[in-house]
Amino acid sequence: MTVSAEDYLAVVTETIGQVAASQREAVGRAADLIAEAVQADGVVHAFGTGHSEALAMEIAGRAGGLVPTNRIALRDLVLLGGEPADRLGPLLERDPAVAHRLYELAPVRPTDVFVLASNSGVNGAMVEFATLVKEHGHGLVAITSARHSGQMASRHPSGRKLSDLADVVLDNGAPYGDATLPLPGGGAVGAVSSITAALLAQQVTVEVVARLLAAGERPPVYLSANIPDGDAHNNELEARYAGRIRRGS
Repeated sequence: MTVSAEDYLAVVTETIGQVAASQREAVGRAADLIAEAVQADGVVHAFGTGHSEALAMEIAGRAGGLVPTNRIALRDLVLLGGEPADRLGPLLERDPAVAHRLYELAPVRPTDVFVLASNSGVNGAMVEFATLVKEHGHGLVAITSARHSGQMASRHPSGRKLSDLADVVLDNGAPYGDATLPLPGGGAVGAVSSITAALLAQQVTVEVVARLLAAGERPPVYLSANIPDGDAHNNELEARYAGRIRRGS
């Protein structure tokens, strides 16, 4: 295998096919959990750190996605919690203590459900946050790499990983280290987890909408804000969840 765009495309295409086939049942179970929450007037809270924050953005607040969604991010500690900006940094995701403050800052109700994304599934903040989610009785969907997580020791004092706590685990199919094309002398290039995690997020969203339609309900789905009447449509739906969903942070 060479280092080229064509070889990367081949690997991505193969991985997408594997994920689509192997995760079909889990996608359905995740959609069941989320659809039940939405029908009970619940909100979907999405949280990811590092590059997994892109997964939270894929779920919360985008065209074609569900309106009752809220994105949680480490920077909420600064923007909403009043902590100094220098609190943020690449190692913050390893600190279990921050999970408690993040949960406190989130506008959570008992009927809400959570989607947590972490490729490794071992960092302290994510595992602690998942622990809090389950202690408070919420449904939990995890998106992670089974291969990567399986080769890592937990960085949480309990020794648990994200996949140990979730009601439904979606495997993004990424290899250990995420990158796919080996480099001479070691290392690799061409990560895939963001692509396959986005695929899983969109598949789950589509299946949730399918379940709402089957129940005779009008799915609360965003239009693009960059088409005529998009803002009016979205503002009307967002008003139903005032104070429960955040946009723009």
